[in-house]
Amino acid sequence: MPSLRGRGEKAPSDTSQHKVEVRRSQRRHRTVTAYWNDDTLVVQIPARMTREEEKHWVAEMERRLLRPGGRKTAPPRASDAALLARCAVLGAKYLDGKALPASVRWVQPMRTRWASCTPVDATIRVSERLQRVPQWVLDYVLVHELAHLREPGHDAAFWALVNRYPKTERAMGYLEGLSAAAGWGISEED
Repeated sequence: MPSLRGRGEKAPSDTSQHKVEVRRSQRRHRTVTAYWNDDTLVVQIPARMTREEEKHWVAEMERRLLRPGGRKTAPPRASDAALLARCAVLGAKYLDGKALPASVRWVQPMRTRWASCTPVDATIRVSERLQRVPQWVLDYVLVHELAHLREPGHDAAFWALVNRYPKTERAMGYLEGLSAAAGWGISEED
């Protein structure tokens, strides 16, 4: 069994066939997830887990993902560069090319938001929870955050920009349902 580091740290280790990286998170309370990133099994666990619980869950997730048909790969849209390129396309199409971010990046799952924007430095952060949603849902979130580059609040002018994206209402419903089903408590107004 791999040796693993302390709370809040990433702990890479080697086994005979692959590496294991344990990521502890203060924000994660109950769930354990795992996926393959090349030859590394990434296991995400709550920071409060004991070493015994960590050992159990690493072994369990390894067992699940090594069984036939169980090998999940890393999220398909894992590139920050791809997010930035998509924002350029969406900004040109729906926001008259007047909402270009300086950077866009995936971040660890946020507690209360799908994404966030800092208009002052034109940066956008997108929760990794969105890496597996349909493209049209991710596009809505990106348009929403791009609109904040022009209108920082959630006023009528902001929503007029966001509603240029034709699947806004449908995507909001999808995200509301996803949040409710998973018990995340993420709201659209954040």
